Amino acid sequence: MGEKPGVGKVRPMRTIAKLIRDTRAASAVEYALICSLIVLAMIAGLNAVAGSTTTMWNDVSSNVVQHAG
Repeated sequence: MGEKPGVGKVRPMRTIAKLIRDTRAASAVEYALICSLIVLAMIAGLNAVAGSTTTMWNDVSSNVVQHAG
């Protein structure tokens, strides 16, 4: 009940202001953006290959079933 205002509370605006002034934070943001672009490129590449890979395995499956029976 007798708490002082702001004691023990996180002050997000101060934290954000410190991060903006800190050059290490800018580098971290740049690295995060680079990583996210790499991940997006990987996902796009996998989506492009997924269709042909699925078709290939379906052909293999149908050939196995056809020749097994």
